[in-house]
Amino acid sequence: MKRKLSFRQDGTFTIVQFTDLHWMDGRAEDQHTRELMERVMEAEQPDLVIFTGDLIYTGPVPEGEKDCVNPKQAFRDAVEAVEKTGIPWAFVFGNHDTEQGVSYEELMNIALEHPHCLAEAGPAELAGSGNYTLEIAGTDGRTGAILYMLDTGAYSGLAQIPGYNWVRQSQISWLMEQSARLNPGAGQAKLPALAFFHIPLPEYAEMWSTQNCYGHKFEQVCAPVLNSGLFTALVEMGDVAGTFCGHDHINDFTGSLHGIRLSYGRATGYNTYGREGFMRGARVIRMTQGDKQFETWLRLEDGSALLEQPFHTPTSAADSEH
Repeated sequence: MKRKLSFRQDGTFTIVQFTDLHWMDGRAEDQHTRELMERVMEAEQPDLVIFTGDLIYTGPVPEGEKDCVNPKQAFRDAVEAVEKTGIPWAFVFGNHDTEQGVSYEELMNIALEHPHCLAEAGPAELAGSGNYTLEIAGTDGRTGAILYMLDTGAYSGLAQIPGYNWVRQSQISWLMEQSARLNPGAGQAKLPALAFFHIPLPEYAEMWSTQNCYGHKFEQVCAPVLNSGLFTALVEMGDVAGTFCGHDHINDFTGSLHGIRLSYGRATGYNTYGREGFMRGARVIRMTQGDKQFETWLRLEDGSALLEQPFHTPTSAADSEH
């Protein structure tokens, strides 16, 4: 039986977000990633770990380098550091998890072998795999908060549209149905909710250009070309207080747009591009029962907690770099 999530007696619930591990085969970089995860979990003692995509890397590699020859084992190894602690964990897929050698279904089946994994394949009729909800019980035993997990897919399947996939209408309709199902009736306050996915929404770029933010933007926001309206749905739902993504390894900024706080994680894996002086790490999210707002900070590879990030104020609507 799956373990139930619940707020602690002091009313808090702590989530550690690991993102973009890009695990390959246990090489030295992978071991550094494992050590970082162990250090973060020891420091934060989270109630839940969420991987926001690209747990493994199954894409092409530079000439002369070895690719991921056993994706299934790579996935097992990638999550082992968390699984062995007994901390519940969940994940969403990224664009590199199933590029070659393994399918969504095969990786999800591997994940579900693990006793502490809370992920679900989700409804088969929806795009992708791994669209599901997690409920956090309050101290009174009733649902106190909701976590929405969404698959943002990989690459555009339409020849005329370059770049990344987008959250499909079937997923958005499902998400709104889940919000209506899980929330109390009309006139009652909605339960606090957070959403997790891999590829950022186009609104992340809009927010950086128009709002005060905290953190770094060292690369462009690699969102889909098409805006399928997920952010609009989140605003209309009225329960989601924050969203968390990965994908862009040297962005870690956070800010608010139209009442929703949009945040990047901090890239965790050493097997991928980074930036000199930009330490790997994890984002930490602390919810408090009955409060729609949440706290968030970064825990870095050197063990330090980054409680305050640099302040960014937009200079113009065209301010889209650094």
